[in-house]
Amino acid sequence: MGRIDPHRLEAANRRLGDAVIDPARWPQVMQDVCDAVGATGAGMLQSDVRTPDVPITAGAKDMFAHYFRDGMHLRDVRAERGVPLLLRGQSVIIDQDFMTPEDMKAAPLYDRLRSDGFQWFAAIGFRAGAALWGLTIQSTIKEGPFGDDDKIALAPLSQTLTEAATLATAVGRVALSAATGALETIGLPAIAIGHSGRVLETNAAADAMFDGDICLRRWRLFFSDKRAAAALDLALSRLAVTSDLAGLACEPIVVRREPRRPVVLKLLPVPPAAKIPFLGARAILTLTALDRDRAPQIDLLRQAFGLTPAEARLAQVIAGGTSPEAAAAQLGVSVETARNQLKSVFAKTGTHRQAELVALLLKLS
Repeated sequence: MGRIDPHRLEAANRRLGDAVIDPARWPQVMQDVCDAVGATGAGMLQSDVRTPDVPITAGAKDMFAHYFRDGMHLRDVRAERGVPLLLRGQSVIIDQDFMTPEDMKAAPLYDRLRSDGFQWFAAIGFRAGAALWGLTIQSTIKEGPFGDDDKIALAPLSQTLTEAATLATAVGRVALSAATGALETIGLPAIAIGHSGRVLETNAAADAMFDGDICLRRWRLFFSDKRAAAALDLALSRLAVTSDLAGLACEPIVVRREPRRPVVLKLLPVPPAAKIPFLGARAILTLTALDRDRAPQIDLLRQAFGLTPAEARLAQVIAGGTSPEAAAAQLGVSVETARNQLKSVFAKTGTHRQAELVALLLKLS
């Protein structure tokens, strides 16, 4: 059976089900496969949209970091030549299926791999719904290439991976529905969104908010407020290159809806059970309409943050989503005075921007 230990490989195959229950175990299960085949590391990649927020084993972390940093995922000759073979029914592919030694010397991808000590791979194709994925096992120059016997030994993992991915995706969707449903019980509109910006789940409270200013178009969230749309795009682009293990550090986004009051959008982490690589869930968005009756009381603001009466009045108006200029007119003060008061409010509340301040004050409503 070539370089592969069939008994260890069979044991690793059986452990694929563990990752269905706990998505955080994918890298360890993948490492078990690597250990069985005598390879250093592995990464799981989708055939058509390759993103860094996928399971990668420790031994391949640096190599994949360079792969994405240098844009190799956008011009991956292995994907260009290998994916059609998987689509035509091959369950496992190796370099020699589509690359000659001369091709490998000339291809920039292989230069990138060799600089990290790698050169060879075997990709096990499998399906997660309609999407084609590959468990790519990465072998160093010293470990050498995979052969036809290795392809035969790895082939049974294709069906097991498909079953695990299908079940994991179903479990993830249930977890997402449970999360948005829980927010529904407290009257909070919620939307689950993937790393590509695709909406995966909405609750009834969110559906009820959709109108001409906030709505879904082709499973993407649309805002008439261009500034808010750009802020959400930026937040999602950052999430796309952030590990699932990293905390969300996105500021609230204020979506203006003239002449109605704005909506504050916050990004929450998805529950662990929904962090399925094949589902791609990256965040749960909550939407809070800034109605007049949600503004915190002035006395409460003064007590909580030590604001002066004038600062508390301004903060109360700002909490309703009003701009500093409009707040100044409403309170009968100059714009410069309102801005100076707002700076003081920022300092006393430990916030830096209006969206942060609004999100904080909503907690006192």
